[in-house]
Amino acid sequence: MNPLISLTIYFTLISGTLITMISSHWLMTWIGLEMNMFAIIPLIMKSHTPRATEAATKYFLIQASASMLLLLAASLNFMKMGQWTLTSLDDQTAATLLLISLMMKLGMAPFHFWVPEVTQGTLLSTGLVILTWQKLAPLSIMYQTAPLLKPDIILTSAILSILIGGWGGLNQTQLRKIMAYSSIAHMGWMAAVLTFNPSLMLLNLLLYIIFTLATFTIMMSCSTSSTSTLSMSWNNYPLMMTMLLTVLMSMGGLPPLTGFIPKWLIIDELIKNNNIILPLAMAMMALLNLYFYMRLIYASSLTLFPSSNNIKFKWKVITPHKTFLLPVLLTLSSFLIPLTPMIYILN
Repeated sequence: MNPLISLTIYFTLISGTLITMISSHWLMTWIGLEMNMFAIIPLIMKSHTPRATEAATKYFLIQASASMLLLLAASLNFMKMGQWTLTSLDDQTAATLLLISLMMKLGMAPFHFWVPEVTQGTLLSTGLVILTWQKLAPLSIMYQTAPLLKPDIILTSAILSILIGGWGGLNQTQLRKIMAYSSIAHMGWMAAVLTFNPSLMLLNLLLYIIFTLATFTIMMSCSTSSTSTLSMSWNNYPLMMTMLLTVLMSMGGLPPLTGFIPKWLIIDELIKNNNIILPLAMAMMALLNLYFYMRLIYASSLTLFPSSNNIKFKWKVITPHKTFLLPVLLTLSSFLIPLTPMIYILN
């Protein structure tokens, strides 16, 4: 891709998200989302394959429908309230339409079907953008309007997202689809705590981005995109596979790694608000995610699959691409749990 075109696309992508995050006017919020959507489509189609074209088409149709619902919600609210301020959302129909629109954009259940297919149809780098950066704009709107949205719909979608995010990833062999289902489950955890403590949602989002960035960086460095190629990577990239083991265990929420912090604090917050069944169900369904993370760990690090040579390590280990951020990401993914008391006080 031409460097000037790439610069324009990435500038539009970043600008659209920032416009949505800082604006308090419905039309500016909608314009930012549209800029964001149109900028990501050329990145999805970068590989010029039929699968990429299909993924771009699916992404466009879903996101355009969600933007239409958001604009309809803003128009209905303007007809009743007479103003375009983001936080003046008093019409119940408009609030419901807005919530459905944001759930479609975030890929939350029951509007999750596009996430695995679109992520699988793109390059690893574009899949990383879809699962991290593209979540920021809708979540910023949800964060600002959280007190005005219907908690029953949010909690129902959260439970469904955690269940489907765990259940759907069990039978997958493609790493991009596994990460997509992991994203759906993480969106469920964020939505569950949104109505009680939005600050915890931001903490969960930050840690989710760190985990996903670390995982995709390792996958891109090792040029692996399925469990079959992952199982052959130990001979070539032993250090990278050890890092992947740590990050995946942290994503699963195992103590004493960083990933335990958001699950611990979210369950604590829900129990403090007299919700007992909800956190119990969420903790049980999180075991589904942990199962397929452990399956990846087993394939990548705990077994030595048959290879062309019979020695345990190759005498000449292939040097992966330079990844300057990986040591920082690995540290953040593993050793932040001593900061939990400080985070707890700040919340």
